[in-house]
Amino acid sequence: MSEILDLQDVTVRRDANEILSRVTWQVSTGQRWVIMGSNGAGKTTLMQICSGYMHPTTGRARILGHEVGKTDLRELRTLVGISSAAVASLLPSQETVLDSVLTSAYGISGRWRERYEQVDRDRAHQLLSDWGLTTLANRRIGNLSEGERKRVQIARALMCDPELLILDEPAAGLDVGGREDLVARLATLAGDHNAPSLVLVTHHVEEIPPNFTHALLLKSGQVSSQGPVPEVIASEPMSQAFNIPLVVEYGDGRWYAQGKTPSKGRRARD
Repeated sequence: MSEILDLQDVTVRRDANEILSRVTWQVSTGQRWVIMGSNGAGKTTLMQICSGYMHPTTGRARILGHEVGKTDLRELRTLVGISSAAVASLLPSQETVLDSVLTSAYGISGRWRERYEQVDRDRAHQLLSDWGLTTLANRRIGNLSEGERKRVQIARALMCDPELLILDEPAAGLDVGGREDLVARLATLAGDHNAPSLVLVTHHVEEIPPNFTHALLLKSGQVSSQGPVPEVIASEPMSQAFNIPLVVEYGDGRWYAQGKTPSKGRRARD
C-alpha cells in the first residue's frame, strides 16, 4: 500500500508550548482512521499538519508523497478534502446548497464569474443524491438544520474527488437522529473501496462508524496508542489517554464507553 500520510517525529511549538511532540504516524491507501483525545490533546493541530495548512516546527510530514515545507501545497490541497467548523464558517449563508458543493471544484467559497463544465455539475448532483440533499439543492445554507449543513460540508469536501478526506468532528452539535443518520452514511462511505482514505476526528466512541479500520489516541500532544480499531478503542488504552478509568465495549457494530464504577469496599465489622 502507498502512503497517503507519513509523519516522522513531528513536533509543533508555539512560544514555549509544545502542542505536538514527536508524532510518528502513517496512513496508507484505503485505510480509515479514527483520531481521539481529550480537549487540548493536539487533534486540531495534527489535522492542520495533515491538510498542509501548518508546517511542523521539527520533524517531517509528507502528504501524498509531497513534503510539507518543501513543495507548493496549493495544488496538493485540492487532493485533500476537509470538513470542519473552520471550513464551514467560510461558506456564505446566502449560497445555495448546490452552489456550495459546486464551488469546491475551484477550491473557492461563493459563486463569482467562474464557469463549470457539465461533468462538474453532474458530479455535484450525484453527491447531493448520495448525501440526501437533492431536495435541498436550491435551499440557502443559512436556512439548513445543523445535520443538513454537516452533510453539505462532506459533499463539498468530496467534490474534487480527493485521495484523502479529513472529517473534523462531523457529528458535533447534532441531535441523536442527526448523529445516527450521519454515522450510517459515513459507514457506507467507509465501506466503499472507491472512497478516499479517511481520517475522522471525534470525541465519542459512539460516533465511530462501522468499517473504520484504525485508531490513534493523542494525549498531551503525544501518541498514546495507535493500531487496529479493536486494539486501540479498548478499556486500557482509552483509560490511559483520557486519564479516567473507562469500560469500553463493542456490540451490534458500535462502540460504547462509560466510566468504571469504583468497587465498594466491605463494611468493617464492629
